Amino acid sequence: MFTGLIQDLGTVEEVSRSTDGARLRISTPLAAQLRSGDSVAVNGVCLTATVAADGGFEAEAMNQTLEITSLGPLATGDAVNLELPLRAGEPLGGHIVQGHVDGTAEVAEVTEDGFARRLRATVSPELARHVVERGSVALDGVSLTVSAAGEDWLEVSLIPETLERTNLGRAQPGTVLNLETDVVAKYVERLMSPLRRKEES
Repeated sequence: MFTGLIQDLGTVEEVSRSTDGARLRISTPLAAQLRSGDSVAVNGVCLTATVAADGGFEAEAMNQTLEITSLGPLATGDAVNLELPLRAGEPLGGHIVQGHVDGTAEVAEVTEDGFARRLRATVSPELARHVVERGSVALDGVSLTVSAAGEDWLEVSLIPETLERTNLGRAQPGTVLNLETDVVAKYVERLMSPLRRKEES
């Protein structure tokens, strides 16, 4: 489990692709805290470190992950948000983030708003129904509060700290971001779906 509080902005050193998936090598000081087999969130996607050493780690992304998330187009030199799993006893500073990305959101508009920056992104209606104003979402692994939402879009406001410490500061119209909606909303919908089907029948 993660919290959506980014711990480092890593750099993609190498991407090796094949028909089986992709292998990523990422440089970061956080690698000193990783061992082979440990989980790490890369742009909000929970991956397993296959090799870890001071200065960097390697992780593999299977084809399904590459299809659902924005990890597929990653290239050498790209900046990626990194977070290590929450340990027992540590404070939950953001919100519950599983690292199980639901899909992607595409940045449609970026607007300066005082010291903050508003970011509006389009999302599929299937994912938008799990998004509510003042609720939580994770965009590229960053825990954010939804400032506004519609049937196929959401909006968040980014403070200077977020703009500086994460790759969201570089987001422009057309940027594709990994989206994980609130896990509570997904469970509620699942539990309520039999009742809805009963009412419709």
